[in-house]
Amino acid sequence: MTTVRWTLAVLLLGPAIGGGERAVAAPVPVQSVLIRLIDEAEVPARELGVLASISAAEGQLVREGAELARLDDRQAQLLQQKAQAELDVARKEAESDVDVRVAAEAAAFAAAELNRAKEARQRLAQSISQSELDRLHFEVQRTALEQDEARQKQEVAKLRELVKQREWEIAVGHVQRHTIEAPLTGMVAKRYRHRGEWVQPGDKVFRIVRLDRLRAEGFVDAASVRGTLAGRPATLTVDLPGQPQTRFSGTVTFVDPEIDPVNRQVRVWVEVDNPRLQLQPGMRAEMSIDVDAPARSKP
Repeated sequence: MTTVRWTLAVLLLGPAIGGGERAVAAPVPVQSVLIRLIDEAEVPARELGVLASISAAEGQLVREGAELARLDDRQAQLLQQKAQAELDVARKEAESDVDVRVAAEAAAFAAAELNRAKEARQRLAQSISQSELDRLHFEVQRTALEQDEARQKQEVAKLRELVKQREWEIAVGHVQRHTIEAPLTGMVAKRYRHRGEWVQPGDKVFRIVRLDRLRAEGFVDAASVRGTLAGRPATLTVDLPGQPQTRFSGTVTFVDPEIDPVNRQVRVWVEVDNPRLQLQPGMRAEMSIDVDAPARSKP
């Protein structure tokens, strides 16, 4: 009877004694969290010239590809028009097959004339002299060579058209490079030049920063890291001016493979969506990583 009671007690209490449910790990805290930019660009001039117009102001949100400024492109426009006219002429020449058709008609006529002379001589031996036959043979050979020459000229015309097409594309690109465009979607953080100023290729004109997605950088204790943290969800808590603590969700996108030998910490990056632009680069924050949650694919 004692044995039966002991067995029943083990069955009832076993899950509690053995921890039948897996213990949930506490979120890993991240220390010294600082919010930084992910994408930024110093936008340069790509051609030499005077800034004729500026379309973007500091603090303005711009889309990738939007026009920020334009250099004086009047000479470039004229060169493009010249290239277009030369391309039109070359295209007409390449499309024309008049010389080829004339040469083909001449070759056919010479061949027919030779055949008629041969037939006439067969009917009457002295009707056509050998000298005349030699001349007609020469005419057939000459017109055949002229036909080959006409074909070659047409091929050269097509190659010339291709050259003019490339020259036109270069001219179009030259005009386009007079427009300074935003390389990414973001905010104009700095304008270095003003309308009427002279710029050279490589001179900085704007600085664009992306604010709708930022990166929180911090450090975790290497001893608390089990497995990989990459792809794990993270929670960022920030004190916004005039508001209660606000939480943002992010994803771990980078874990430093090296451990700092002094403090035994590992550097991590978490990318956070910031659609309302509430977060700002340079802010301090609190952050933790949920190590038990399924890893997400990198955004």
